[in-house]
Amino acid sequence: MDSAREVSDGRLTVEGFSVAARTFADKWMIHNQAFPPWSWIPLINRTLLVSNKEEGYLSLEKIIILSSLDEIPEDESLNVATDCLEKEESIDHTILVPTLENEAHYYDFHIVHSASYKVPVLYFRGYCSGGQPLSLDVIRKDLPSCSVSLLVESKWTFITQEEHPYLNRPWFKLHPCGTEEWIKLLSQSSSSSGCHMPVELYLVSWFSVVGQVVGLRTPLQMLN
Repeated sequence: MDSAREVSDGRLTVEGFSVAARTFADKWMIHNQAFPPWSWIPLINRTLLVSNKEEGYLSLEKIIILSSLDEIPEDESLNVATDCLEKEESIDHTILVPTLENEAHYYDFHIVHSASYKVPVLYFRGYCSGGQPLSLDVIRKDLPSCSVSLLVESKWTFITQEEHPYLNRPWFKLHPCGTEEWIKLLSQSSSSSGCHMPVELYLVSWFSVVGQVVGLRTPLQMLN
């Protein structure tokens, strides 16, 4: 695909998603080294038993969130505070090393291309160290408080549970309704070329908004 290709309608093709996903994963690895890297999982053609390099999804797994946030030492945590709640800037919600005093909640995140909406969708699941899945009520307690407000107030960030499109197991997801519209607005406000966004920056720009809902911060350097 031509690297100069741009997105003007807020939607991505499968090929465009593949390009955007690899750019996002590369930038994340360079600028967010405190976290594990995102992995590209190619889809397998079940008839030929070969992988399709253009089709797949991104995976970030076994991120640990401690349920007792008040007891997290500041020097052991990652800053994932958001601008919408300045008073929480001293509280870090996500860390990579659990302590014995706190119960660890593990989270897996997948970024999947929606064939129907033609936009990326964030799927996620939470579970305890023993593998027991977390309910939505427990997950909400792990989210930054401003994210909970977003889930209540915004039409596009509500959480639903459905079968993962590739794993055939129930996962939660941030519903993609409205993604196309706000990506258009984001393109218009951030692009010097009008309403067009380079396809390589699509996922980076998208995740800079969506990631905040689940407490995953996108470093500003990734947007360059």
